Amino acid sequence: MANLLSFWKMNGAGNDFVMLDNRDLSLQLSGKSIAQLCDRHRGVGADGLLAVEPATDGGDFRMRYYNADGGEAEMCGNGARCFARFVNKLHDNCLTTVKFETQAGMISAEFFGDQVEINMSQPHSLKLNQALVVDGTPMEVHSVNTGVPHAVVFVEDVNALSTAEIRRLGAGLRYHEAFAPKGTNANFATVVSPGSIVIRTYERGVEDETLACGTGMVACALIHHELHGASAPVSVKVKGGDTLKVGFNQAGDVYSDVTLHGPADFVFQGKLEV
Repeated sequence: MANLLSFWKMNGAGNDFVMLDNRDLSLQLSGKSIAQLCDRHRGVGADGLLAVEPATDGGDFRMRYYNADGGEAEMCGNGARCFARFVNKLHDNCLTTVKFETQAGMISAEFFGDQVEINMSQPHSLKLNQALVVDGTPMEVHSVNTGVPHAVVFVEDVNALSTAEIRRLGAGLRYHEAFAPKGTNANFATVVSPGSIVIRTYERGVEDETLACGTGMVACALIHHELHGASAPVSVKVKGGDTLKVGFNQAGDVYSDVTLHGPADFVFQGKLEV
């Protein structure tokens, strides 16, 4: 007899997730099972899966994040906001703040109604002005790790790029030898005005363009600051239509107090045979 798996579906600025309560560690899902749950035709459908587990290193909880292909990843900004609000729901919305462990470090969150602001892990590995040839196209590429690796390319009008171009160039960056062996996420950004950008993201693990990517928003905002001197907070509009805020402080080459403020919405609750 098949077991019934209880889950929530959540959405963070267009990034959607399957949410699981695994505080008792009773769920032992394989990468194949996770990929099936995230399958948009035969499963729930999601960009990734998030599981709540007991803390092991000083946090209130531990966040486990899996991409849609079933592989575990270090961090997801939109997922972290959804995770925080999901944890709050598990506690009857009585929490005002929460901190949780990720592979990218400790994350803290504060609640503002249906909006959540998270403190991101410290960015590192910033590189500017890399001259790369991507699928035959010369590009000036910038990169930074905001919990996971991101490549950023500024273009004249990101909305003029077709979906096929985002997929082609995004995959070219994602698998480029400059980012081997683990690869990178790929972002294309356009400056609307000082401190305001619009971006589109090709996500590693999803292997396609998504409606939003939280760590990608942070990467683009920081590189916008590096290249154009934009002050915090930076407004970042994503393909899903939402505009989020990225805050930060900088002292020399070191960024601190990096925050991402935006929505985290419940979509539906369900049970599925596994």
